[in-house]
Amino acid sequence: MISNRNWLILFALSLCCTSFLLFLLHYEVFHDVHHILIYTIHDLAFLPIEVLLVTLILHQMLEHRAMKNKLNKLNMVIGVFFSEIGTPLLRFFSEHDKNHTEKITFFSSMKTWDIPQYQKKQKEVLTLPCSVTITLHDLIPLRNLLVMKEDLLVRMLENPVLLEHESFTDVLQAVFHLTEELKHRGECTNLPDSDIGHVSGDISRAYSMMIPVWLSYLTYLKIHYPYLHSLAVRTNPFTETEDVIIRE
Repeated sequence: MISNRNWLILFALSLCCTSFLLFLLHYEVFHDVHHILIYTIHDLAFLPIEVLLVTLILHQMLEHRAMKNKLNKLNMVIGVFFSEIGTPLLRFFSEHDKNHTEKITFFSSMKTWDIPQYQKKQKEVLTLPCSVTITLHDLIPLRNLLVMKEDLLVRMLENPVLLEHESFTDVLQAVFHLTEELKHRGECTNLPDSDIGHVSGDISRAYSMMIPVWLSYLTYLKIHYPYLHSLAVRTNPFTETEDVIIRE
């Protein structure tokens, strides 16, 4: 079986031989070496410009288009994640956040944010502390939610498109790890305080990773899909009560 490298070498040699045979045929028919040299040097002189046009301009245009399509597909996956499990998790984590009031204040004016404000908030949100404290009673509904959505998390982790978004992949890994931790604890009963503290650390890690990705996703919706952005803002998990009804 011919390896990929050997195939490329054979292909390159065949092209060179074909070119040589065509030059030889031209000479046999016209007996004009001068004409062959003129056009050969002319073609070689134009080759750098051709490389510039093809690789640096045309290739960049095609790559930009492909990247745009890939970004759209990626954000569709991110949208499914937040719709199915991400937003409910953020709301649950926020309700048990030691800095719950600070988060509510930070996101309270989200409806009025424009693109520059979103970009500014994406930097500011990285400085917000994310520390979740839960009780044994709180773990049961959280475990049920995560186990119910485990298949969705697995399918997303298998999606090759996500390799282009490192931060979202980290979010999936953190949430999946939390799912595995809770799943292996059965019904989450009779856990010692030390173990609950360990799980709280896993929750805080996933929580702190999810917020910047969620805010980045909303920025994307604000630019490309205002109607989806409107619903996402009305289901903002950092509010006292969720209200999707438009009242203004």
